[in-house]
Amino acid sequence: MSSDIKFLEQIPVSPEKISFKIIIALTLYLVSLFAANTLGLKIMPFIFGTHLSVAVFFFPFVFLMTDIIGQVYGKPMARNFVLAGFISICLFMVYSFISLFVPWAQEGLRFKDSFNTIFGLSLRMSLASLLAYLIAEYQDVAAFFFFKKKFNKSAFWLQSNLSNLWSQLLDTAIFMLVAFAGVYSIKTILLIGLPWWLYKVGMGFIYTPLSYLGIYLLKYENKNI
Repeated sequence: MSSDIKFLEQIPVSPEKISFKIIIALTLYLVSLFAANTLGLKIMPFIFGTHLSVAVFFFPFVFLMTDIIGQVYGKPMARNFVLAGFISICLFMVYSFISLFVPWAQEGLRFKDSFNTIFGLSLRMSLASLLAYLIAEYQDVAAFFFFKKKFNKSAFWLQSNLSNLWSQLLDTAIFMLVAFAGVYSIKTILLIGLPWWLYKVGMGFIYTPLSYLGIYLLKYENKNI
């Protein structure tokens, strides 16, 4: 038991030697975030006649990554990841709006409809996604360290999944309400949001072993720090 706790303890980081590890971790974080926000437009059939966005395969990595980084490098570094994601989404929105509003050349008009379908999200949907991400991710970091203190640094899988349970609920609730309030009834929003929340939590639980792998790899690399 003591060896498990030692394995999961936070370690000091040398700024001169973490750059490559942080870049790789941040790359995985941002790729998962953007994959969820773009590829997530595709939905697939699921059980009991429900539908599921393919983002369920990518989005759990976003929350798990902040847990991993928080576990290894501490809360400030986890918050920096959230800030990086927020800035990236804002910049992507600006770039998208610029791309949508500049005129098309005649030779490219055959791609216009497809391009607008993928990137022409409404301002309301974009703001809903951004707001949900920012609040839920910061709450995920706060909740993870709350449960970490509560359980005395042991049972990482429990800390991660409990914080994921709460943060994914916030993310789903905020997005659904901001994006669809007044468009759908509250009942319809609940019927869409509840399964989506449960799916994301379930995938986060399934991916938990990958969190331990990530922690091990970062710890292993840090042995030489």
